[in-house]
Amino acid sequence: MEYDVVIIGNSAGAVGCIETLRSKDRDITMAVISEEKYHTYSRALIPYYLAGKIDFDKLYYRPLDFYEKMNVIPLLGRKAVSVDFEKKMVKLDTGEEVKYGKLLLATGGKPFIPPMEGFDRSLENVFSFVSLDDALGIEKILPESKKAVILGAGVIGLMAAEVLVKKGLEVHVVELADRVLAPVVDERTSQLVEKVFEENGVKIYTGVTIKKVNSENNRVVSVILTSGNEIECDILIVAVGVVPRTELVQNTDVEVNRGILVNKKMETSVKDVYACGDCAEIYDFVLGDRRVLPLWPNAYYGGRVAAINMLGEEAEFEWGTSMNAMHFFDIYIINAGLNITDEIAEKEGYEVLVRYEPERKVYRRIAVKDGLIKGLVFVGRVERAGIYLNLMRRKINVSNFKDRLLDYDFGYTKLPENIRWNLLGDEVILGII
Repeated sequence: MEYDVVIIGNSAGAVGCIETLRSKDRDITMAVISEEKYHTYSRALIPYYLAGKIDFDKLYYRPLDFYEKMNVIPLLGRKAVSVDFEKKMVKLDTGEEVKYGKLLLATGGKPFIPPMEGFDRSLENVFSFVSLDDALGIEKILPESKKAVILGAGVIGLMAAEVLVKKGLEVHVVELADRVLAPVVDERTSQLVEKVFEENGVKIYTGVTIKKVNSENNRVVSVILTSGNEIECDILIVAVGVVPRTELVQNTDVEVNRGILVNKKMETSVKDVYACGDCAEIYDFVLGDRRVLPLWPNAYYGGRVAAINMLGEEAEFEWGTSMNAMHFFDIYIINAGLNITDEIAEKEGYEVLVRYEPERKVYRRIAVKDGLIKGLVFVGRVERAGIYLNLMRRKINVSNFKDRLLDYDFGYTKLPENIRWNLLGDEVILGII
């Protein structure tokens, strides 16, 4: 088998690449390789499916005739086990060999499993909550389950906790850090989120982790925490986080740090090989450097940029940064840019603008340095967040109007006229994602 473009991975980055290539070239040949047997689906919708808010077919990221319409050969249920970059050949676990002209590595991330005595991923009631197999497995045993333990109080872990407590389970969340959502939000936001979970019956343990997993008949029956507490459970979800899947290129000429290193064109260190999505270290315009940014829009945008450069045109990944839109029970949260905690702000000289109305569960926090917005968190009232992101992207100095940034009605009309028309006139920035 030989194709002009081969994509390893079948999620947002792959779709972004496929759609961009096909929009520009009707004749180019493409194949997508995925070890999962499923049509491309949205992992972000798994909680909504388990909660009963959407039907199964709504999980699909694109219509079922997507590959046919895009004239792409889907090699699903096949795992890429090695790549010969000199021969431009991908070897599959079936023994098949797939030749490529250009290659996109969109292998995503894999759940991080910390060491736990007695833990075995093959136990029937252990899940990670990031794959369709996880969703189907949880759905199967939910009717007979009464208690759940979730290791990890990040976005994925908390989404799982909300779903399961609403399904009537007794839910315990275990977090090694001293607060929930520690990598993505500041201390006060963590307090607000933790409070709403406790109000809804979720028990949260911070500053501890699981020391031992007890099992019987190939099922987890309880966990023992480092504090000594033992918690019975019918479901164990490990949601500590994901790490980039780089094993396919380890010990090759492809440069790897935490993730696969790419430049702004999404090119790796090997000619005709690109990478995007959760497996890659990409440019963060706020940080001014590369880091892993495992977010759906960044993956899709990265796939688009890679496709354009594959075709010999010019495009750069310029507008990626950390962004999360979260919803837990009755609290909506948006964050973007760097996570500037109180400690970081004091140590590194950030000015932090805060508006807090605890009785309404409304909180706004904007971190500014050298006149530029470097990070923000909005809780409760999250409207117009795109305007602030635009100011960050364009590196607009906000010093002359920073006293207005916390206004709930802040918008383009609140900006100085020269800045307002400069931003509104740039359709590329406003429509990039």
